[in-house]
Amino acid sequence: MSELSGMKGKTLVITGATKGIGKAVAEKFAQNGVNIAFTYNSNKEIAQEIASDLEAKYGIKAKAYPLNILELDEFKPLFLAIDEDFDRIDFFVSNAMIYGRPVVGGYGKFMRLRPKKGLTNIYTATVGAFVSGSQEAAKRMDKVGGGAIVTLSSTGNLIYIENYAGHGTNKAAVEAMSRYAAVELGEMGIRVNAVSGGPIDTDALKAFTNYEEVKAETIKRSAVNRMGKPDDLAGSVYFLCTEEASWITGQTLVVDGGTTFR
Repeated sequence: MSELSGMKGKTLVITGATKGIGKAVAEKFAQNGVNIAFTYNSNKEIAQEIASDLEAKYGIKAKAYPLNILELDEFKPLFLAIDEDFDRIDFFVSNAMIYGRPVVGGYGKFMRLRPKKGLTNIYTATVGAFVSGSQEAAKRMDKVGGGAIVTLSSTGNLIYIENYAGHGTNKAAVEAMSRYAAVELGEMGIRVNAVSGGPIDTDALKAFTNYEEVKAETIKRSAVNRMGKPDDLAGSVYFLCTEEASWITGQTLVVDGGTTFR
């Protein structure tokens, strides 16, 4: 059986797929015949354009749904809406993140962190969204004999990145949560893993006040002398959802161009 035929007709649910890593992941799955249900935060027009483009290019079904990952109660109605449009859910990728105003108080030097503001929001958008989304997805996966869940993480929990304490510690937390989920969802035939990316050239990274410094340092540290691209992570996320990865669960796959060991 070819890889394509093994994936064709299955359904991916991914949060935050209108740009960057999420968009690359959605396209990778669509290329292999997987139907795509993805969320967007605010730009409905762009989201619908992406859905139409995926359908036209790859002959799959794609649909976009609004979601504010800071409102965890929205996950249940989100999945009920997806149930109306798709007959199964096989894969869930927790990708969406927040930056800008919601992380004020969570992005910055240690002595300037504000636990009640930005830190709480980062936890909600990272760990809370992973838990809420995975719980809903797992109920559907159980009905079709199993599936795979992947959370996006960051090597900012392994090495020091300036102003990244709030994000880095919550990425460490979501990796730990994914291991717990892997043990408990394994009996349902569901595998759970994390993909931890080194600095990837996305709008989220460009929002960093020291973006140019991070970019230069990443290229300097990288064993392959370049920044990471969204496609670099998309292939790893896809692999972890295929049968080739059927005995991989509870793991974190580091995809960082060799930046964390130099």
